[in-house]
Amino acid sequence: MEDYLTPLYEVNQALVAMGAEKLNLCMQCGMCAGSCPWRIVDGPFNVRRLIRMAQLGVEGYESDDILYGCTTCNKCVLKCPRGVTIIDVVRSMRAMIAETGAIPAVLRTATGSVHSNGNPWSEPREKRTKWAADMDVPRFDGSQEYFLFICCTSCFDVRSQNIAKSIVSVLKKLGVSFGIIGEEENCCGESIRKMGAEELFMKTAEKNIDLYQSKGVKKIITTSPHCYYTFTKEYRELGADFEVYHYTQIIGELFSEGKIDLKKGISKKVTYHDPCYLGRHSEVYEIPREILGRLSDGNLYEMKRNKKESLCCGGGGGRLWMETKPEWRFSDLRIKEAVELGAEVLATACPYCISMLEDSRKTTNNEEKIVIKDISELLNESI
Repeated sequence: MEDYLTPLYEVNQALVAMGAEKLNLCMQCGMCAGSCPWRIVDGPFNVRRLIRMAQLGVEGYESDDILYGCTTCNKCVLKCPRGVTIIDVVRSMRAMIAETGAIPAVLRTATGSVHSNGNPWSEPREKRTKWAADMDVPRFDGSQEYFLFICCTSCFDVRSQNIAKSIVSVLKKLGVSFGIIGEEENCCGESIRKMGAEELFMKTAEKNIDLYQSKGVKKIITTSPHCYYTFTKEYRELGADFEVYHYTQIIGELFSEGKIDLKKGISKKVTYHDPCYLGRHSEVYEIPREILGRLSDGNLYEMKRNKKESLCCGGGGGRLWMETKPEWRFSDLRIKEAVELGAEVLATACPYCISMLEDSRKTTNNEEKIVIKDISELLNESI
């Protein structure tokens, strides 16, 4: 006897109430699935099928590589002719699962760590500024122009810590007035919200907003596009009114004002990887390219997939903490694309992208052919 899936329209209504307001606008045209990077690697995640299952309220989508396969890259949202905010649908489905405690174990570890330690890396709060031990990093006391928010990844991940150090070094060399708060800081919450931990995100965001206001923060510089996105979009929905900048925007402005003198440039062939949360989510495309163009004296080359069509690294939506089979890794394809272009330096501006691309550079045996650099690292070497 065949098994039949029974529609439960109450689930549809619950998802709409949890933030998937545009769920039922979907007419199943398939534009989302056609644009999804999972189709390039022939993986198990199919966003069109997932949306239909959400509309019908049927079970069977809860596995790690189905419901939690989405990297929230935003490509499908930009392609949808009906304006369905697909990431909100995915987030609501995950939030419903999170309420039952059934999210993947590795993501439970990450969200639990944010709850207890203020970061998703299972590190004690006291170690948040350990990366700055050998640097004279000013503490924000309200007298500086900017509060510099260092992404949790760059606080605790060894490779990514160099991004934090480079950004601090660059800002100090350029005379930017800034400071960090330190151990009191908490994760921005962008990724944990995408994992489905909605209540934890709200508590964390409100805690951060209260902390920043109590410290006299008016302007924020972020090191990560994920933090930039959540501060500019999600925190403002909660009443925050900070001016927020990704660090590349500050650097771009200083370049345009003629305040940056380069001692040396990059002689190697450079290409740029657009982070999803800086590009498709926040529409910052030209500033990173302008900076790299100046650093390389115009020796910047584009990969086939760039700007709105950029290939996701695979680290968003909580995937940074999850295992992905080699044949499904978008970052492997990105490394191959950069190497085939003849690039010697693959530059980006996101700690998640750095982590994913560094792993793929090693696992695809391209360590001798190309290096992965954050824009801040290249700039710090040039001024």
